[in-house]
Amino acid sequence: MTVSTPVEAMNVRDKICIVTGGASGIGRAIARRLAEHGAKVIVADLTTEVIEGGEPTADLIKREGRHAEFVRTDVSRMADVEALLAQAVARHGRLDVLVNNACIRHARPLLEMEEEAWQRVIDVNLSGVFRCSRAAVRQMLQQDPMAEVRGRIVNLSSQHGMIAAPQDLAYGVSKAGIDYFTRQVATDYAEHGIVCNAVAPGKIQTGAGGRAVDPGVLDRAVRRTPWSRLGHPDDVARAVHFLASDDATFITGTTLMVDGGWMAA
Repeated sequence: MTVSTPVEAMNVRDKICIVTGGASGIGRAIARRLAEHGAKVIVADLTTEVIEGGEPTADLIKREGRHAEFVRTDVSRMADVEALLAQAVARHGRLDVLVNNACIRHARPLLEMEEEAWQRVIDVNLSGVFRCSRAAVRQMLQQDPMAEVRGRIVNLSSQHGMIAAPQDLAYGVSKAGIDYFTRQVATDYAEHGIVCNAVAPGKIQTGAGGRAVDPGVLDRAVRRTPWSRLGHPDDVARAVHFLASDDATFITGTTLMVDGGWMAA
């Protein structure tokens, strides 16, 4: 009798994965999680500096005996994005997963938002997703499908794209746009075997300072979150890992909430 070998759960082994904004915080956790499970990770960011402190992400992953490389990338520049994709394909032959995580924040209400700052937030957070996804889909369309899929895109949305965040206009608008973008790309390219989903974190404690640890912001988050704690970067990384894996079948165009029940309350 032939005994079949079980398929590895949430399999991303040997998949070529780009994680934008992978130097710090949630992006760092995603890159480490995917590498831990056998993916070949390309950390795309403007810097190797870790905001919360520690060894650069790609160096840490390699020291742990896994595969990672760093490619300096400004997602607001099409030339940088195209160079990132070209380098990934030249080295590895294909792109299996794009994680659009890179973002910035400039918390201001409407009347205090300078047009230049507004444009910068939109250019990185939303147009950066457009640039990276367009380059990725162009490549994925040229690839043979594996387990029905030519490639996967996982976008980082936010609960703040669905509800108002006090005095934080541009960030929320950019994240709301990502949710629509996710649905549109998913439906336009499903017939070609390209999967596009999003993960929407709630309040995640990354170790960053500033507004992230403002007592008022934290108090509101604690009061609004039904779960007994706020989120950790690895909570988000686990969700991204699932959507990047072969276990995420017949799932496209959806936004997975990772918010401790905030949006359910």
